[in-house]
Amino acid sequence: MKRSLSGIQPSGVLHIGNYFGALKQFVDLQDNYNGLYFIADYHSLTSQINPDVLRKHSLNVVLDYLAAGIDPKKSKIFLQSSVPAHTELMWILSNQTPMALLERGHAYKDKVAKGIKPNVGLFNYPVLMASDILIYDADVVPVGKDQKQHIELTRDFAVRFNEFYQKEVFKLPEALILETVATVVGTDGEKMSKSYGNIINMYLPEKELKKQVMSIVTDSTPLEEPKNPDNNVTKLYSLFATPAEVEIMKEKFIAGNYGYGHAKKELFERILDYFSKQRELRMKLENNMDYVYDILKDGAKIAREITSEKMKVVRDTVGLIGGEL
Repeated sequence: MKRSLSGIQPSGVLHIGNYFGALKQFVDLQDNYNGLYFIADYHSLTSQINPDVLRKHSLNVVLDYLAAGIDPKKSKIFLQSSVPAHTELMWILSNQTPMALLERGHAYKDKVAKGIKPNVGLFNYPVLMASDILIYDADVVPVGKDQKQHIELTRDFAVRFNEFYQKEVFKLPEALILETVATVVGTDGEKMSKSYGNIINMYLPEKELKKQVMSIVTDSTPLEEPKNPDNNVTKLYSLFATPAEVEIMKEKFIAGNYGYGHAKKELFERILDYFSKQRELRMKLENNMDYVYDILKDGAKIAREITSEKMKVVRDTVGLIGGEL
């Protein structure tokens, strides 16, 4: 069975954008792929996050993985920092990586364009991401559309290494992107992102979740007048409704006497219904953290076994003999 691999940074609470853009894919792939899904806590250090916050966020992502339906019997969940080989391979690949290649990285360029002084970790981010993938011989990497460049770079790293040593050490992974949900709009109509403060967190208490839904930006068209059917509420509603149901909502907007408040209430109810079992499971997991830690330990054990074998090949290929002593 082919291998699927991906990771999510523990940079804050996950939201419906993360769910439809990543988590749902992880779950859907489980019957056809051996899944390896990690919490990218090494990557989060580029933001110099508070240690206590990092610990909390890392465990929250694990809870979200499990609540979303990732089955530990089918897929392994682990912390990136439980597998030191990630950073060892990053160093080896870094020595074959041209500076100009990393300078073209979009995350790095975005920070520079905004006047932010990037650290070396952010500059090397694509190398670590490539290491995350190549060390497991991943066949597919389910990612958001904005991460496609990183998968292309990963393939470049693999080709460069294989050609330099004239040996097929690394497999070339494929990005797996569902175009229909590649970008989920936030409450302000822009891409949903924690950094924009426009998220809807499906695991919040009902009162707080409703507040997020009701904050969705709309225009000031009076209740009785027709409205633009392709508004932010409809776009989010389409994630939870059938095409026929979405058309009914659009028709109501066009007919008038149907307000954005009505639509937001319908959306809120759909979100609660869609995630009801997940919300219940997450609460149970929060009260059984020993079970959660056992899952992480098992995942880390499997990940270290895989990477240990791969690093033997890599070290032998580049001439490092320290691992043999």
